[in-house]
Amino acid sequence: MTREELAEWNVGINLDQLMNMDPRGYGVCRILYEGARALAGEPVSMHSAKALTKLLKPGDLVYIMTGFILRPHKCPETDGIVGAILLARALIRAFDVKPILVCPEENVVAVRNCAPLVGMHLYEDIAQVLSLPEAFGIYPFTKELSEVKKQISELFAYGEPAALISTEAPGANEKGEYHNATGINMTELEAKMDGLFDEALKKGIPTFAIGDLGNEIGMGAIGSHIARYIPYAGKGKCNCGCKGGILARTAADYLITATVSDWGVYGLISAIAFLKKDISIMHDEDMEERVLRECSRSGMVDMTGSLLPGIDGFDVAMNCRIVNMMRETTAYAIRYDVQKWFDVTLEAGFFKECEQEVSVWKKSAS
Repeated sequence: MTREELAEWNVGINLDQLMNMDPRGYGVCRILYEGARALAGEPVSMHSAKALTKLLKPGDLVYIMTGFILRPHKCPETDGIVGAILLARALIRAFDVKPILVCPEENVVAVRNCAPLVGMHLYEDIAQVLSLPEAFGIYPFTKELSEVKKQISELFAYGEPAALISTEAPGANEKGEYHNATGINMTELEAKMDGLFDEALKKGIPTFAIGDLGNEIGMGAIGSHIARYIPYAGKGKCNCGCKGGILARTAADYLITATVSDWGVYGLISAIAFLKKDISIMHDEDMEERVLRECSRSGMVDMTGSLLPGIDGFDVAMNCRIVNMMRETTAYAIRYDVQKWFDVTLEAGFFKECEQEVSVWKKSAS
């Protein structure tokens, strides 16, 4: 293990632990993380960040899928869209790529209102995004299965994306049904983005997924683990009669799990900032608060259904603290460069086991 690999490993652990803090105390995030970590073979935030850093180059098209609609008010939730907007900003700053947010129509107003808050231009014409700097796009995805193929063709007419990232996007189970966290059927309300994910896999486009339960696109990558341990996930355990459970059938190439999907996104952004040695890629708590409050003003709800600004039951203060801790710990690691401490730490041999784990992962990846 080199000095840089040691730092990457430990920064990744810091971010993974922060995004998997369990203030609720019910343990689901820890269950998911064990599966995701085993799949990656190393800290999951850094695993995905390293893959994106190798993949992306200036001008590349990147799709970011997100957007859950919640009962009973049939409003879009904040988790997913807040992180997706901030991820688009980060990818532009880090790689000068062209992100396109693919989401339900209900999210468009909030994204439009938030774009100036992150300093980016938003266009609903993808051709304009491709031709202009500091710009990202939005593409409302259909809820009608009959329209899915047409929309996929429209998107791929602009070229193949270098990567597809899904965060807190509703994923259908093996029976084609969508569910909320408690196993209630949501199929009529949700955008049918699984087809776009399937097309990316078919074309060999690398797929990344971020989720916090198991009913999100891409979470099928650890499907047997989720079905065994997560409530309502196994076959016959949902509450809608389809008998398929809430587990999404789709399996991503790279998987991040977190207590809140947006916290997983922030871990990914911070890991990219570390790798690029540029903390400005990671937003600060002021930007987090502005975006979250604007999403709420634009009609988006917390997981609880409240229009007060929050994400998955956690208020503005909690989300800002997570962002601040990730940013501060990553910034310190970027500027800390006392070579002798890395050398003597490695010589002591504690991280030999980590080195073996990294070696196994590299072999399997190649």
